[in-house]
Amino acid sequence: MSLSRRELDANIVNIELTLASIIQGVALYFLTENARTALSLNNWPSLLYLSAGLCIICIFWSRSIIHTLTLIKWPLEFGHNFLYIACALGEAILFTRLERPLAWFRLSTAYAAFVWLLFVYDLRLIRARFRETTTEAERLLYQRTWEDQLLNIRLLMPCLFFFNLACALSINRWSDYFLKRSGNVWLIAAQLLSFLIYLVYVTRFYHRIAPLILRGHEAKMN
Repeated sequence: MSLSRRELDANIVNIELTLASIIQGVALYFLTENARTALSLNNWPSLLYLSAGLCIICIFWSRSIIHTLTLIKWPLEFGHNFLYIACALGEAILFTRLERPLAWFRLSTAYAAFVWLLFVYDLRLIRARFRETTTEAERLLYQRTWEDQLLNIRLLMPCLFFFNLACALSINRWSDYFLKRSGNVWLIAAQLLSFLIYLVYVTRFYHRIAPLILRGHEAKMN
């Protein structure tokens, strides 16, 4: 690989890392700002919604960092970054609904659908990296990334989408129980648990591919 290509790849990675951190910082601002109002009302279930929102930020940030370290190279992928920005907008809007369970789960459904689309869109990046593979470490890295991507597309994101949709429909149908009698606490607790499990999955996935990322970079430098 030429020196100029390496420099361009490094610049693109820096751009991606900066973008991911900035947009999640913006999302965190909206979560913090709305948390002040929710918590000031001594409404303890809001802590569950706040925790779920924090998990969303951690999940999106960690996935974007892994994505950057494994797939991002020259040239800059505008469509991918535009979807990142749109997801950050969705998070910001979602975090304004900490005290409105029905709106929270409706927006969570829309957000899950958009993230699902992002996973599908990013398949093209993995295919592009496969075509450029020059070492066995890179091939194995992209193979594991491809398998993870398909798992999210075929199972994890559909489960998240339909779970949130079911919650929204249930609250709308049985509003007396889920709103007036605080039944929504069980729903947000289940959502929070699913986010925590997924966050553990993402962390373990990173630890599995970290040695392959290192080997791939070492092979390029030799």
